[in-house]
Amino acid sequence: MTERQLEQKSGAAGFQGHLAHGALQRSPRKALLFACAAIFCLCVLDTLVKWLAEHYSIPQIIFLRYIGGLALALAVARGSGGLGQFRTKRLGGHITRAIFNLITMLLFYYALRALPLADAVAIAFAAPLFMTLLSILLLGERVGPYRWSALIVGMIGVVIILKPGGDGLGLGGLAALASAFFYALTQISARQLSNSETSATILFYYSMGVLVISGAMMPWYWELPSAHDWMLFVLLAVFGSFGQLFLNQACRYGEVSMIAPMEYTGLFWAVLFGFLVWGEVPTWTVLLGALVIILSTLYITRREMMQKGRETSA
Repeated sequence: MTERQLEQKSGAAGFQGHLAHGALQRSPRKALLFACAAIFCLCVLDTLVKWLAEHYSIPQIIFLRYIGGLALALAVARGSGGLGQFRTKRLGGHITRAIFNLITMLLFYYALRALPLADAVAIAFAAPLFMTLLSILLLGERVGPYRWSALIVGMIGVVIILKPGGDGLGLGGLAALASAFFYALTQISARQLSNSETSATILFYYSMGVLVISGAMMPWYWELPSAHDWMLFVLLAVFGSFGQLFLNQACRYGEVSMIAPMEYTGLFWAVLFGFLVWGEVPTWTVLLGALVIILSTLYITRREMMQKGRETSA
């Protein structure tokens, strides 16, 4: 075996080892990197969902997306300890998370169909506020005044995008807001499960749960995709699965209230993809709100890294 092959094998094993590790750790840098990678993957997923939703039902999109999630979970487990790691004493927690995740997708995918991509993503940015509140109530996390201030400023940016009194809401907007709440519950449950379950295990059980429920709907919703659309569904599964794995890892390395502002980076990708694919040009309110959100995110990231530096030097 060549030196290059040894390096590649070592790198793959290291990544799989991270995914197989089943305990919470504190590493803000890793948490932020995993979170940013996850948001990019999930924004690609949103773009593909919006495109496919013009021709296919939402249950079918969800069903095919999670076949890939299940396949990835099995592949990671095979390379990092075997299928035995799927044994769990927390089946109830996995089922609860799968239900929250399914509700989130049904609501948000409807919003993607009804709204411009950037608008749907921007409205869903209420999720970090829900995450912060729920992390205090359910996880007992302590959130300092700097994080609170940055989150509030970020939410002001979301309000600007919503254009109160204008046409920012409606049924699609309400669906996006509701999906944000259930998304926050999904991430809180991931943090709770991560203290004993591996990321591959979490992915396996919620993929199975979503597949069982959405699969039961296929006799009424199935439509045979074209060869081109099959390729898009494969990409949907790949980006969605890796996005969720990265997000699970972010929850393992950092507190939910610290990871939450990283969701805001998705607005940049949503604006970019919306313009490139559909020619959607964001209004000045979207751009202004995006600026406020990005600045608040950069500030909270800087505060977290400074705190980590002080802890290291102490």
